[in-house]
Amino acid sequence: MAARRSRRPAVTFETAREIALRLPGVVEATSYGTPAFRVRKKLLARLHQDGDALVVRAEFDAREALLRAKPKAFFVTDHYLAHPWVLVRLAAVSRNDLTDVLTQAWRDCHG
Repeated sequence: MAARRSRRPAVTFETAREIALRLPGVVEATSYGTPAFRVRKKLLARLHQDGDALVVRAEFDAREALLRAKPKAFFVTDHYLAHPWVLVRLAAVSRNDLTDVLTQAWRDCHG
């Protein structure tokens, strides 16, 4: 009998909400009509209008590293090329990677 591959739990917007709201000072808000998270009045992340991705603040160098390391989980559209944001495919990202990228975004908002 073949061994079953263990599947990681699916990452959803609820997962992102749980992670974001654990960060000090983060509040839930809206941005462009979608659920969002802010810290010190700065946008940290928001649900992309497609409902399948999260838009997360990311400095350009960090974004490029994410895009190279995990292109299935992280991407950017033409709209965001000139702005410090990365898109996160919720269905493809691990909980650990999402925690890391949201935590870094939180740090960037405090800078």
